[in-house]
Amino acid sequence: MVMKSRVALLAALMTAALFLFSVMGIAADAPQKPKIAPPCKQCHKPDENILRGAFGGVSNKTGTVQINIGPAAWVVTYDDDTKLIGAEKWSQIPKEKEIAIAIREQDGGLYAQSVSVKPPAKVAPEKLISTEEIAKLVAMGPEKGNFTLVDSRPAPRYIEGHIPGSINIYDAEFEKNTDKLPKEKDQLLVFYCAGPT
Repeated sequence: MVMKSRVALLAALMTAALFLFSVMGIAADAPQKPKIAPPCKQCHKPDENILRGAFGGVSNKTGTVQINIGPAAWVVTYDDDTKLIGAEKWSQIPKEKEIAIAIREQDGGLYAQSVSVKPPAKVAPEKLISTEEIAKLVAMGPEKGNFTLVDSRPAPRYIEGHIPGSINIYDAEFEKNTDKLPKEKDQLLVFYCAGPT
């Protein structure tokens, strides 16, 4: 009787150990959520303490801010001590605007020490092209107008809708797609995205 109990106990312990190792193996093999969006890698190196991606929204009720990094989303708590840089209020941050959140672990979750909003890109005035000029070029067509219009947004956004005649080269994958650009060096290249970056 004692022997049977010991065997049963041993079997139960082995089963528990196998389950534990299995769970640990699954946790070790589980892919980690990215902390930096592909476009941000062009200028920034990955940092374990900084999340870089697109502003997903804020909840004043729960004191959380969401940042989207590719298909993953992080929800980070904030409070009055969190520094907001590049905007005076949360409501001034447009959805999908590039942000960086300096994080630290706190109470079993992530806490935002600061949230930085990417400032608008500085482009020389002579390199900007107006909406009216683009409309005229689009009306002429790429061949007659001698131009190539490049939609720099991710492919899903391009598929949702784009300016007629444009091609899609996602800015995060630009280096891999330069063969899509015209060989003629005198051709006008016009890039556009979802807004000022």
